[in-house]
Amino acid sequence: MARVQLAIIGGGLVGASLALALQAGAKARGWQIVLVEPFAPGDSYQPSYDARSTALSYGTRQIYERLGLWPAISPRAEAITQIHVSDRGRFGAARLSAEDEGVAALGYVVENAWLGHCLWQALDRDVVSWRCPAEVTRLQALGDGYRLTLNNEEILDCDLAVLADGGRSGLREQLGIAVRHTPYGQTALIANISPTERHAGQAFERFTDEGPMAMLPLADNRCALVWTRPGNDAARLQALDERAFLAELQQAFGYRLGALRQVGARHTYPLALVEAQEQVRPHLVVLGNAAHSLHPVAGQGYNLALRDTLALADCLLASPAPLGDFATLQRYLSVQQQDQALTVGFSDRVTRLFGRNESLLVAGRTLGLLGLDLLPPAKRWFARQAMGLGTRAL
Repeated sequence: MARVQLAIIGGGLVGASLALALQAGAKARGWQIVLVEPFAPGDSYQPSYDARSTALSYGTRQIYERLGLWPAISPRAEAITQIHVSDRGRFGAARLSAEDEGVAALGYVVENAWLGHCLWQALDRDVVSWRCPAEVTRLQALGDGYRLTLNNEEILDCDLAVLADGGRSGLREQLGIAVRHTPYGQTALIANISPTERHAGQAFERFTDEGPMAMLPLADNRCALVWTRPGNDAARLQALDERAFLAELQQAFGYRLGALRQVGARHTYPLALVEAQEQVRPHLVVLGNAAHSLHPVAGQGYNLALRDTLALADCLLASPAPLGDFATLQRYLSVQQQDQALTVGFSDRVTRLFGRNESLLVAGRTLGLLGLDLLPPAKRWFARQAMGLGTRAL
């Protein structure tokens, strides 16, 4: 029976980022890291029109710069130089610009496949090994760690297990970790769009009576669409032919990017705020979407997860205690609690504020957006939230 110091269950973007953040310190300490992942990452990147993407904040760029990965990511990272926030059919709007904030970009949009490729290529095979394709079917607490049973019947013991297997984590449920599940009553439709005019690095956050939408700049003059709809309307939109779909989207979004001429594959999923009620136990950490899943329209979820990841790596490497020590893991959580509370609260409040149509709230939103555009301190605060710097210095 094999034993390693650290087992990361889930080798996606969060799990691989944790391995990268730890690998130099792990090598110096003689730690071995195992990533357990059901989907083989592959050795090459294949461009695709329909590639899913992630919005990376400016703060996330800083993290990847620290980890030495940004030069690899940047060739296919589309810069967000402006963010336009508006409430459809109403006067208020706010505009944020990288130039006003003194940075090269407010954030970036990167295809998940490219980001994953860069991460997996950067991992040190002398420190990080894979069990792939493989899944953990059972996770059992031991006195000095955890025992993982894989679907190929391999058994692996570890000093510290990190659960990073996503928002629908079956292992989280198996361990009896409760979650707070708050439905938004909305479904997200995501797709890539091609406009006739150049997006010029502009991102659009548009709030409508039916739900918010985001249009984010991608490489090759595509845009990543996140369109939230009530009830079963997303399924109706998904079933439309391309011409009919683009006509409805054009009516909701407008002509800021000219006519919308192409849409790729459309996917939908229900939206809810999901928060694990425990993120640490002795020898166990819950990370990424398994710890907290946010509404996608504000683009905060992955960026918060990466800040959690870096904080966890820093706490583990700074601690003289054995790996998995509960006090060390509690220290990590105390470091991140304010960031988590602020980010989850910001994302949730914005989503709920712009998802309701009572006349007083509508008037307040209009004044709020005007205030953001006219009052530099308010605009600066909002920009820092969007940039992932709400609790950090620039």
